Amino acid sequence: MAIKIIAEAGVNHNGSLSIAKEMVLAAKEAGADYIKFQTFCPKALVSKFAGKAEYQRKLTGNKESQLEMLEQLALNQDDFIMLRKYCDQQGIGFVSAPFDLESICFLDKLNMDFWKIPSGEVTNLPYLMAIARTRKSVVVSTGMCEMEEVEAAIRCLEEGGTKEIILLHCNTEYPTPMKDVNLRAMVTLQKAFCLPVGYSDHTQGIEIPIAAAAIGACILEKHFTLDRKMKGPDHLSSLEPDEFRDMVKAVSNVEQAMGNSEKKPSESEKKNIETVRKSIVARHRISKGERFTEENLTTKRPGTGISPMNWFKVLGKRAEKDFEEDEIITVSFDMKIK
Repeated sequence: MAIKIIAEAGVNHNGSLSIAKEMVLAAKEAGADYIKFQTFCPKALVSKFAGKAEYQRKLTGNKESQLEMLEQLALNQDDFIMLRKYCDQQGIGFVSAPFDLESICFLDKLNMDFWKIPSGEVTNLPYLMAIARTRKSVVVSTGMCEMEEVEAAIRCLEEGGTKEIILLHCNTEYPTPMKDVNLRAMVTLQKAFCLPVGYSDHTQGIEIPIAAAAIGACILEKHFTLDRKMKGPDHLSSLEPDEFRDMVKAVSNVEQAMGNSEKKPSESEKKNIETVRKSIVARHRISKGERFTEENLTTKRPGTGISPMNWFKVLGKRAEKDFEEDEIITVSFDMKIK
């Protein structure tokens, strides 16, 4: 299965439908399979007393509450209906992660390919039950999670009717320090739950998603922005279109390079075998009837004669003809060329 790449637009549209549409086009051109937004009713998501996360305060200040910030970033339901149609027109998959029960009900009508559950909702039982009741495929980010919390979420989803679950390893610090990425946790998740595993990235740069592809991610999600200099909480840890395109190309190269695990000569290198391998040749002139010895034989390219792996089978035999220096040695008996 080809790695699916999600451009996480999130709220990087800054509450503007026109910017969101620009992002759809840019994500498509950059090679993303899906563009993902975030659907929420601000007052259903956070209380008026909720403060901002530390990274949000650093990037947007501390004069407004988290609720006030989200009210400026939210798109309305009509906007998402238009975005769904626009994505279909442009040939890119549409996904939006719901952050409250009302948004789940709304997005369920848009017939998305799968649900994306954000890390912050993994411990939200009513939310998980509502998702499960739809019986649709689910992709779950596991940022901030203990293994027991992941297990509980999986159990809730499966018991509620979810048939297909993909787990995404994730770290929810924006941007994530390299020392906290812990990509090996992808392997831990896969072994523990026997489910497909991918990676949702919040580091700066493209090397970590590429590394995740190399260790088996089936989905890669990366924050995406038109311009990292734009005002907003998530732009700094996002890739601009050219960077995203480079990541997609690199991931595709890695995916091809992983191969099928069978060790044998590839089609492209078979033509080099005779050129770079060696044969048993005459070290100097050898007369007919002379015995082959370590003093009169050596190994040199090309590999069109007797393989040096048959060295001791040739030693002690008598030359059946004269051999000039560097001439490939031949023998008349059956000699398997390895």
